[in-house]
Amino acid sequence: MNEDNMNEDKFAKLRAKQSGNEGLYLEFEDKEWPFTYTDHDRQIVRAIVVDDEENYYFVRMERADEFGTVTLIETSGGGVEEGESSEAAIRRELKEELGAEVEILCKLGLVSDYYNLVHRHNLNHYFLGRVKSFGETKLTRDEEEEFHLKKIKLHYEEAVAAYEAGRDSRLGRLLAQRELPVLQRAKELLS
Repeated sequence: MNEDNMNEDKFAKLRAKQSGNEGLYLEFEDKEWPFTYTDHDRQIVRAIVVDDEENYYFVRMERADEFGTVTLIETSGGGVEEGESSEAAIRRELKEELGAEVEILCKLGLVSDYYNLVHRHNLNHYFLGRVKSFGETKLTRDEEEEFHLKKIKLHYEEAVAAYEAGRDSRLGRLLAQRELPVLQRAKELLS
């Protein structure tokens, strides 16, 4: 069996194993900023994106705003638009931010967290996606000019180290809290 067939077989087994499984459910508080109130819930889709060589794809953001001046990595994703399914939303977001066409392998789970600074409750729907191809990104003006989003490719250990390094900022701690358990689950499923 050649390497491409072995990879396809591995992904087929993963799809079968996860069929109908909703995966993780995690809830986290924001302990970085004081809670005053929450004025909205945001439905968000995010993906752990991997290729056949087990490289992982993220966005690197550089921001200087109310959350601080930081450079961090984050899974690609964004808000679900009205009338849009979660799967359609994640395909759109991955195309926009990574320029990636992906095969959705499974839903990894749901992470509920808060950004107290902006009074928001996030419902993050995580997927595991396999890269089929890359094209051009289609970032929004804010993503380009305010967050300076860039696609990056990392090995699993490099991604974990990047999240850990980000823990020296308040936003970085929130991101690591939310994303490291999901990244670990994806790695377990891919093993």
